[in-house]
Amino acid sequence: MTNTDTHPTPSQHYVYGLHAVIEAIDSGRPIDKILLRRDLRGDLVAELIDKARAASVPVQRVPEERINRVTRKNHQGALALMAAVDYCTVEQLVPTLYEQGDNPFLVVLDGVTDVRNFGAIARTCECAGASAIVIPQHGSVGATPDAVKTSAGALNYLPVCRQSNLVAALRYLRDSGFAIVGTSGEGAEPYTAVSYTGPVALVLGAEDRGISPEVERLCQHRVAIPEFGNIRSLNVSVAAGIMIYEVVRQRLLDNQRVD
Repeated sequence: MTNTDTHPTPSQHYVYGLHAVIEAIDSGRPIDKILLRRDLRGDLVAELIDKARAASVPVQRVPEERINRVTRKNHQGALALMAAVDYCTVEQLVPTLYEQGDNPFLVVLDGVTDVRNFGAIARTCECAGASAIVIPQHGSVGATPDAVKTSAGALNYLPVCRQSNLVAALRYLRDSGFAIVGTSGEGAEPYTAVSYTGPVALVLGAEDRGISPEVERLCQHRVAIPEFGNIRSLNVSVAAGIMIYEVVRQRLLDNQRVD
């Protein structure tokens, strides 16, 4: 009999064991990612991988020690780390926003991996009334219980779109009438020089490498926040706060002119 946490306690937030992980996928429960022991093979493993792919759940091959850091119970080399919220995609969300008559504002995070930064940005997004936060399926922090806590609960209210292909998602947004605005240091416009009054997707990159070249090529505008100190390196959550509230400022002024 396999010993599995099919109903993990709030302090655990994971499901372990091959059958239990497959059941979690089949049930539609939100899963942040699945960790599989690097050398694990077999029909059941192949079934798990196929189901995860169909459900757009990332699977990472890792050393057994990585799984053991979460649990030393009989995990059979398979561990699902559960998400704290239900993910959606921009393809699912954007038509609904337009149907509701919203003026959509999305914040796209390209490679942000620090849970504290993610939580802080989500908190700012929710306070500013952003429509959603968008993250890639791979190479990004997810909406984990720790992220929800760091966001002060904002992730319980803010939709999170997780995309298997961020470039394709941005093409979809561009074709749907969004202005794609990326933060970039070199050759960029001042961040206040661009209009954010229409549908907009604001793209922020990781602190260590910025926006990826593939994503940057899709940006219709590249903007920068002026920096005058010696280190010239704003924390990404601080930069996000400045950019997000520039969107809010411009939209408030635009609404006043209409009134």
